[in-house]
Amino acid sequence: MTGLVYKSTGSWYTVKSEKGDFIECRMKGKFRMKGIKSTNPIAVGDIVDYELEETSDTLTGTIHKIHERKNYIVRKSVNLSKQIHIIASNIDQVFLLITIDNPPTTTSFIDRFLVTAEAYGIEAVLVFNKIDTLTEQTLDDQLYLQHIYQEIGYKCLRISSTENKGVDKLKEMMVGKVSMFSGHSGVGKSTLVNAMEPSLHLKTSVISEQSKQGQHTTTFAEMYDLSFDARIIDTPGIKGFGIVDMEPTEISGYFPEFFKLKYQCKFNNCLHKEEPHCAIKAALEKDEIAWSRYNSYLKILEGDDEHYRTDTYGEDRAASDETRK
Repeated sequence: MTGLVYKSTGSWYTVKSEKGDFIECRMKGKFRMKGIKSTNPIAVGDIVDYELEETSDTLTGTIHKIHERKNYIVRKSVNLSKQIHIIASNIDQVFLLITIDNPPTTTSFIDRFLVTAEAYGIEAVLVFNKIDTLTEQTLDDQLYLQHIYQEIGYKCLRISSTENKGVDKLKEMMVGKVSMFSGHSGVGKSTLVNAMEPSLHLKTSVISEQSKQGQHTTTFAEMYDLSFDARIIDTPGIKGFGIVDMEPTEISGYFPEFFKLKYQCKFNNCLHKEEPHCAIKAALEKDEIAWSRYNSYLKILEGDDEHYRTDTYGEDRAASDETRK
């Protein structure tokens, strides 16, 4: 029998059958996915083959095959740096929820997420959430960030779940597709899903005023069928986003605005750091590339997975202002 994985808790997987029934399944033995060292060989969104077991009081199943994935999105495992964590698979698009100060989302985090989405061939849309909470200053910051990413070519939405602003536009983009929601804890993923589909009653929590961070309310990734012909994968809040297995020379190819210029560099293997006649550094000096994006690129290139989380776009913006003097 073939089904679709809707929830993964690490040892048990909720699989939806072709008839629409949900069956709790376990994994048969160990899966080795073409050399991928993953903490979770089966992910939400996977199409699997399973056999039913009727040995206990409840009907369960055993998964014995994972179908080839259209795509998947990964990050470094939090505790096991040499392993990866597959967040979800077979995704049509991913919505990255961003908040300016409630909690703050850094450009480094945004860029790392976008680079990974580019690398795995998944369309990413930036959702600026909680716009109803913006002050005059944070509104300016939000519009500045939106301008940066729209200039690159990314779709951006401005949303307030509590005031139902922009929610209908988001729903239109999701019809007929499997969409993944991601972002830091506290950016309002579950609240937004509830605004679109109130019957789900997903658990939400408030932001800690002291730490400006959200509490983890979504423990495991889970897929939901929505009433307007859409599927959503809600994911646990992510603190950091470690980049997985990228060669230094390929990283700039996942920055679309760099990719357009990289072939104008004098050297084919230009890393856009100290090399002469670098088209990307020239564009940076002319303020045609955002300093925050270049800063993110350098940190990914250097493999800095620990310290980027403390960056703020205010500092990046100040650096960008310096280049215009």
